Amino acid sequence: MDHRTLGRDGLDVSALGLGCMGMSEFYGPADDEESVRTIHRALSLGVTLLDTADMYGPHTNEQLVGAAIADRREEVVLATKFGIVREEGQPRRIDSSPEYARRACEASLRRLAVDHIDLYYMHRRNPDVPIEETVGSMAELVDEGKVRHLGLSEVNAATLRKACAVHPIAALQSEWSLWTRGIEDEIVPAARELGVGIVPYSPVGRGFLTGRYASVDDLSADDFRRHNPRFQGDNLEANLRLVARVREVADDVGCTPVQLALAWLLHQGDDVVPIPGTKRVKYVEENAEAAEVGLTADHLAALDEAMPAGVAAGERYPDEGMASVEL
Repeated sequence: MDHRTLGRDGLDVSALGLGCMGMSEFYGPADDEESVRTIHRALSLGVTLLDTADMYGPHTNEQLVGAAIADRREEVVLATKFGIVREEGQPRRIDSSPEYARRACEASLRRLAVDHIDLYYMHRRNPDVPIEETVGSMAELVDEGKVRHLGLSEVNAATLRKACAVHPIAALQSEWSLWTRGIEDEIVPAARELGVGIVPYSPVGRGFLTGRYASVDDLSADDFRRHNPRFQGDNLEANLRLVARVREVADDVGCTPVQLALAWLLHQGDDVVPIPGTKRVKYVEENAEAAEVGLTADHLAALDEAMPAGVAAGERYPDEGMASVEL
């Protein structure tokens, strides 16, 4: 697989990464053995960037990823995140304080069983904490050798600029796909001006662009998408019509809708590294093939016409989730 560079300090990664969140929760039952096989297959296909976070599980996803790469650490660019705190019996909260950043990093290093994290993200931001203080603490972790590169997730352009004034930011991880294009107006241009790589999560619309889901009844009882506005009621019906248009273009290109969605992102610039998530070998193989899909100007124009910014019906998160993004 071709490689790309994130940030001005030259973080070298595969053109596609692997999002590991769903291996532990949110998308139905977990199967640790299949998940480990999926990680190993991804590595054998040339995927180097593995993405996890301390809140996935919570905590168990880092343990799973750490165990899977225990004897293959040199093949991996390991990314994890801090900032979303989940404690038993307590409501979820955001802590981006300097003190928590340090504690969270130490805990992630233990769970991952590694001596350094290649790319350490602030997962979400508490706007009451100045971003300069958070990034300053993260920069200390770089100085100490515990972290190699810094990243931010779901921040706005102004926050990104303030962060970069403190320490180089290698990557911005935000939701970006054919049906979530809001970052294209201000955030992507700011990232490019600042030399920050862009790591789109949910690059196939939380699986919706696969065309595999026609109803919430197609989802497991514990799948969080059941509560996602885009998967409900009239929104679902409107979005299914969008998926049908994506499939038409995919058929013309000669690839699957998943591969088309990933190829579209890869064609947005050499600084873009999507991290499609999966917990199954067959899907990581399908995703990897997207790196070889070529799109013509006509294909790209057809997708812009079919899926313009703002076309998806419904917000991308329920109200609580929307309150914590692009801060």
